[in-house]
Amino acid sequence: MPAAPTEFRYFERLNEPLPRRLRAVSKRFLGFDPAPPTEVAETFASMYFDADPLAEAFVDEVYLGRGRTEGRAMLEQVLAQGVDSIDDAPESLRTLFADIETDPEWVDWGAVERGAKVFRRWGTAIFRFAGAVTLAAYAESSVAKPLALTGAYAGGSTKHRFLETAAFWIAVSEPGGLRPGGEGRASALRVRIMHVFVRQRLKSHPEWKGDAWGVPISQADALLTLLGGSVVPGLGLHAMGYRTSRDEIRDAMHFWRYVGHLMGVRPRVHPDTIGEALQILFVAAFRGAMTAGEDGRHLCKSFVEAFTPGPDAKPWAKLEDRLHRGFTQFFLPPPVYRANRLPSAGPWALVPLAMAPPIFGLETLRRHIPPLEKLADTVARRQRRRWLERHLPGRKAAYAPVETLRGE
Repeated sequence: MPAAPTEFRYFERLNEPLPRRLRAVSKRFLGFDPAPPTEVAETFASMYFDADPLAEAFVDEVYLGRGRTEGRAMLEQVLAQGVDSIDDAPESLRTLFADIETDPEWVDWGAVERGAKVFRRWGTAIFRFAGAVTLAAYAESSVAKPLALTGAYAGGSTKHRFLETAAFWIAVSEPGGLRPGGEGRASALRVRIMHVFVRQRLKSHPEWKGDAWGVPISQADALLTLLGGSVVPGLGLHAMGYRTSRDEIRDAMHFWRYVGHLMGVRPRVHPDTIGEALQILFVAAFRGAMTAGEDGRHLCKSFVEAFTPGPDAKPWAKLEDRLHRGFTQFFLPPPVYRANRLPSAGPWALVPLAMAPPIFGLETLRRHIPPLEKLADTVARRQRRRWLERHLPGRKAAYAPVETLRGE
């Protein structure tokens, strides 16, 4: 296995002016070096070649050996009734679920549930925030190419894929959603299997450059996704008035680590502290060759335009479009926004900042009046469900892999 993909440029970029200045300022004023130890960065780089062998073995034996229909039916039966409900269950299926049903030694269920509650408290703001900050990664081919080749988050499919992702976020973060029998647990397994199909199809695609990018949907990029749901919003949403504490951010990290565990994300290096997480994000910020080009720009443009209302749209749909555009411009770094030639959101780009005073006030009351904690959670859960039902009426997330890739 190569030590790192050829487009992993962190070590050569570490001595460029910007990372050097950031390290110097952080060391001087915070007493913290954002660059991790060399061995951590090297392990992270090699994780671009790590995939999900347990789920891949099941897909090979059942979905590909017996057919997708039987494979999907078997998965759904196991999720509903357990492995023992299947006569002569394939060994790959038993191995996969034995792994899932055995709690890892590091898991703390109290922290998992507290972290899920933190994620819920961010309401629908986290959906718009997470979607926006993800665009910064689209300059990297390892991230952009799978989305471009599958058509996910591109063109007319962007809104639906984004809503499916939001449905997944809601399912995994509901109280008890990750416990056996929980809808979040089932959703995580469905997405995991979908990722295996996408990975296998992409690896053999003529446009995929394994030496340059590693495997599709690698453990390295998956780890960044987990941090993008915990540390990044935990810090970034302070701009909107959310008073997420350090302990709450650590709980959110633990929650997403367990979600990742169910999805087959088993990174060989995982941050245990906020500081270690920031060091991984520092590596990610300076790792890339930024070769995605038009693929990345098209994905960004599609995301910005995802909620564009039709001529007969209702007022709430027009408002959603403006909020979506405003959040994207506010939270996406200006150089990235300009590089992708994205249109100005006008005064709507200041909406997240305008929302900060009332959110800060409510957060303060919640902290000091214990009964408001439960009320805030109830309101946030209701708000999320209504938002999804409005945009995805009468439909459930399918998490189905695409049948045809671009160029096939």
